Amino acid sequence: MKIISVLTLVLWAAFLGYASYGLSIQGYETAFTHQNENVLKLPLASSYYIEQAMKDSETPNMVTAVLGDYRSFDTLGEVVVIFAAGIICFLLLRREKRHERRK
Repeated sequence: MKIISVLTLVLWAAFLGYASYGLSIQGYETAFTHQNENVLKLPLASSYYIEQAMKDSETPNMVTAVLGDYRSFDTLGEVVVIFAAGIICFLLLRREKRHERRK
């Protein structure tokens, strides 16, 4: 069993090394993350967020502007899913405790 664990760890490390091989060097000027246009010469959404966040939302914090204004429905959906999972866990654990008391 230990051999399988070590082999899995080595394979996973090799996969991560291979996946990171194509990443650009940090600070490289022509890296995709530093560009304002995509391959089709259209503006990137991140460039718009950076330039217009303060004006559109009147919020000095860019992260709050993106999560609260631009992606509000997505963020609301994520919060609803996490809340529902928490309630379900609470109800299941509560049910288990009741069954233990009856015994």
